[in-house]
Amino acid sequence: MARASRRAAVTIGDVARAAGVSRATAARALGGYGQVSQRVHEQVTAAARELGYQPNVLARNMSIGRTQSLGVAIANIDDPFYARLTRGITDVARAEGLEVLVANTDEDPELERRAVQVFQANQLEGILLTPAPTARAEHLIAAKEQGTPVVLMDRHPRGLGLDAVVVDNREATRRAIHHLLDAGHTRIALVAGGGRPDTREESPSPSPGTSEVALAATTLERIDGYRAALAERNVPADSRYLRCGDFHREAAKAEAHQLLALDEPPTAIFAAGSIPALGTVEAIYDSGLRIPEDLSVVAFDDADWSNVVQPPLTAISQPAYDIGALATRTLLQRIRGDDSPPVVHVLDTEFRNRKSVAAP
Repeated sequence: MARASRRAAVTIGDVARAAGVSRATAARALGGYGQVSQRVHEQVTAAARELGYQPNVLARNMSIGRTQSLGVAIANIDDPFYARLTRGITDVARAEGLEVLVANTDEDPELERRAVQVFQANQLEGILLTPAPTARAEHLIAAKEQGTPVVLMDRHPRGLGLDAVVVDNREATRRAIHHLLDAGHTRIALVAGGGRPDTREESPSPSPGTSEVALAATTLERIDGYRAALAERNVPADSRYLRCGDFHREAAKAEAHQLLALDEPPTAIFAAGSIPALGTVEAIYDSGLRIPEDLSVVAFDDADWSNVVQPPLTAISQPAYDIGALATRTLLQRIRGDDSPPVVHVLDTEFRNRKSVAAP
């Protein structure tokens, strides 16, 4: 049997002719659906192997309503937290024989909407998503209503009626700020990504698909925890110490530099994420200051580098891998027909007390 020329793609029709069967029979034998005899199956697969046939898996799966793929929209792929979260997704998906298509939204609501549209256009079986900071989320509601299960990760804006896997950002932050207060600090700053606190888009009567704020849900919750801890100790919240830039390291670094240039700079900084933490540490070192002798630092999220810098950073550790893994298992349950009410899974964080906090 002559091998087909490499210049032209081998088609299912070529395989059928070589095997002496109809195109439909060849398609059933190679696609694993319908019924063919063992003899015909061996005949067709031998012909396909000889010809070097490469099946169009996407087209075949779409023809039978199955793509065996999940869509994942990640807020910021540069963030080590999201890298670990994505690993949790891919490990669970791979074990189930599923492929994963990943889109990086870069915290842009429009890029998120486009990613969801692409996932739906390609008939992916479900969507995992870390929602961008926006007051509008109708595209997520529409995806669910059109039969595409959606599970949120890390963030859970109110009013969406979707499954989610998160941590208690407010309480974890509150405990971290109390740790700094217990060390004697009262001038405590917060550096975060996620937009600025004055960009609130409040709605008196939020409707489904609408959250009350344009800030990322995690950023807002951590700010609430920060303010709550200060209020519990009767420490005034100084607006100069609350800094929210965008999601990039240079923005956090710039915000930290501005804090250090104040007439009364903070004696401690809570960095509300691994990228804000990295920018903050860079700004402190650029200024010739020492941690914790001159400035104490606590980070939300325990990035790999947090424990190897000197001194190691005190940090809140999130179960990023477990968030991705549980979200994927939850999505698979929905794909398989679970129509029970949406569930918000809240996973535990761990406060890791190291050597980056000292008395002011």
